Amino acid sequence: MARNKVDIAVKGVTVESVAAEGKALSHIDGQVVFMDFAVPGDVVDLRIYKRKKNYLEARIERIVTPSPDRLPALCPHFGVCGGCRWQPLPYSKQLEAKRQQVVDQLVRIGHLEVPEVKPTLPSLKTEYYRNKLEFSASAKRWILPGEDPEALTAAERCGLGFHVGKFFDKVLDIKDCHLQKDPSNAIRLFVKDYCLTNGLEFFDIREKTGFFRNMFVRLTEAGGLMLIMCFCREDKKLRTGLLDALIKEFPQITSLYYVINDKLNDSITDRECTLYYGDEAIYETMEGLRFKIGPKSFYQTNSLQAERLYGVARDAAGLTGSELVYDLYTGTGTIAQFISGKARKVIGIEYVPEAIEDAKANAAANGITNCSFFAGDMKDVLNADFIAKHGRPDVVILDPPRAGIHPDVAKVILDAAPQRIVYVSCNPASQARDLAILCADYEIVSVQPVDMFPHTMHVENVVCCKRK
Repeated sequence: MARNKVDIAVKGVTVESVAAEGKALSHIDGQVVFMDFAVPGDVVDLRIYKRKKNYLEARIERIVTPSPDRLPALCPHFGVCGGCRWQPLPYSKQLEAKRQQVVDQLVRIGHLEVPEVKPTLPSLKTEYYRNKLEFSASAKRWILPGEDPEALTAAERCGLGFHVGKFFDKVLDIKDCHLQKDPSNAIRLFVKDYCLTNGLEFFDIREKTGFFRNMFVRLTEAGGLMLIMCFCREDKKLRTGLLDALIKEFPQITSLYYVINDKLNDSITDRECTLYYGDEAIYETMEGLRFKIGPKSFYQTNSLQAERLYGVARDAAGLTGSELVYDLYTGTGTIAQFISGKARKVIGIEYVPEAIEDAKANAAANGITNCSFFAGDMKDVLNADFIAKHGRPDVVILDPPRAGIHPDVAKVILDAAPQRIVYVSCNPASQARDLAILCADYEIVSVQPVDMFPHTMHVENVVCCKRK
């Protein structure tokens, strides 16, 4: 047995509070213990399975007395699926926990001086709010408690759903998901049944064999429905049979793509997406602006809340109409175009060339003439020569990936010396690290968490910095 692995039963532990990464915590003999799927006030029996230097990790074996705050889980897969861990936690307490997460990362861990962190802006929807989901196929799905693996047929071992946390090769078969509105569930169930009935082999993640690999469902509030079907090799007969069946069964599909992906991971960013049926894109609207979304386009996965998030960022920028704004990590240019009406000019930079093409097309379609977009690695594009050519920004808006920004990018921003920096982040930890660098010349004047992902620990955070 590994040195830090243990097997200790502890009974009657009271859950004290919500912790980071969607966990809850308590104390046993003065030592912190973390657990999943708990609500403060629960009294639980635990099985401690890991001992670290400063904390313990445990799983709940039984809820002895549920917390007065505990709600019934919405989803039949709760407790097995790794997503939506906070379903039993009242939404008001989820929002406060996210605000506290931001405080902890910026102040307690990042040691930053911040004004009072505002209450988390709630999501307009707490169910069926996602516009994009990816489902993975597996020939060896996650086996549920009580199931006998030896008694299952090959077909019964197949699954189509989400990866189980900490197990790259295990997929939980999903019956009903509350994250995406109809017909998302119906499409997934139809695809699984069709593949099993017609002999389309599910992907074996370890062996890299099979045929059907994964699928993406993208929906818009305006009624667009894009389906992207991914196969690990080409077989025209099998492929067209499935795609034609989907078109017949779901006439509401407006865009159907397929991808042949024979590499080790499921990402399709470097694969060709071939349009099989319908329109090349779906479209979303925001404050009268129309945004084109292709198969590889990034768009905030909570459409209604995205408009509120961008509104917070625009207000934080304090635009008067005379400013040159740099929108870094612009994606398909949504923030750039959203703020363009209150800026003199907006320059957007993004790593993905296809996203920049979408941004340009969106701006042209929306009649926006004061936005320019550039593709390339941020640390290579954004440099002193670029700023000398295009102008020193008055405001910089950042919306980077979870990893945050490269130190070279932070240095260029400091050298450019904009009056304001608005940093939008889905990871307050990397945001705190980057702000520690930027705060050499800036002070934080506002912090606004925004809930884009109800029932999860994830939070978007908008920090506004003003030059000292």
